[in-house]
Amino acid sequence: MSLKTVAVFGGSGKIGRRVIQLLQGRGLNVRALIHRTPIELDGLYTIYGSVTDPEVVGQVVEHADAVVHLATMKEDPDTFFDVSIRGTFNVLEACREADIQQLILFSGDAVQGIWFYPQPIPINENHAKAAYPGYYAFSKVIEETMAEQYAIQYGVPITILRSSWIFEKDDLLNHFSLLENVNPAEPGHGFGEVADDVMALVEAGEERIAMQVDADGAPYHRHIVHIDDVMQAFAKMLGNPSAAGEDFNIAAPAAFEYRVACEYLSEKLGIPVIEIACPGYHSFEIDISKARSILGYAPENDIFTMIDRAVAYRKEHATQ
Repeated sequence: MSLKTVAVFGGSGKIGRRVIQLLQGRGLNVRALIHRTPIELDGLYTIYGSVTDPEVVGQVVEHADAVVHLATMKEDPDTFFDVSIRGTFNVLEACREADIQQLILFSGDAVQGIWFYPQPIPINENHAKAAYPGYYAFSKVIEETMAEQYAIQYGVPITILRSSWIFEKDDLLNHFSLLENVNPAEPGHGFGEVADDVMALVEAGEERIAMQVDADGAPYHRHIVHIDDVMQAFAKMLGNPSAAGEDFNIAAPAAFEYRVACEYLSEKLGIPVIEIACPGYHSFEIDISKARSILGYAPENDIFTMIDRAVAYRKEHATQ
């Protein structure tokens, strides 16, 4: 594809900023919609407004050869519909009218149910859409469905980047932290109710490495991804004719087991491991063979590399 200008929605988030930097690194002109959080990058053309306003969305897409859509809302019942669903509709309408060369929609494995439902085989791109409870997963299913229909109805050249849960810096350490994960805001991103002895540790501020296990005490397996590998996938999709009309599952090189990961992290930090029963979930892994074969996707960050990087990041920033 011959790309000169790219429009970006949702560019102020942790992924969006990396996307804009990558685009500028390729020498592309970037037009970004700014809602609340400014993006201070040289050479960036910004338009202030909301993705819920079709006129503003049209102004951002105008003159663009490609569009990257990341704007979304999490577990907010008052705003998710307008931002995630109506906003995506506005972007799709603008792309249809502008006759762009590529729309890359950032989605997530929440679309495919992950560990809320039994996953007897690795989850690939043919896996049925199955949102888990909550507004975020539901909105992602609707976003993808709308995009797929616009590809069918109007020939909008869609590429869907469907990533696993994205980690950067030291936030992986927070995921394994007992103190950080009681009563999480988003379903599935924590422990829910815990036993009294565990709550006593939390109330006393006693940190532990939390190993999530099922009702029988078996550690779960799950898949995540480092932001650097997501950016690698994005770079290989951008302007790539082979990516047109396709969706790609993007994840780490392999799923990890909580026992192995927690024991490795415990040795690194000198913090004991504690088993946390999280019944009702299911182990899963993501099949990334399609991205490997079509895009040449080659993720570099397995769970051990991610832990090492997170520990190093925290130590470096603790001394600053």
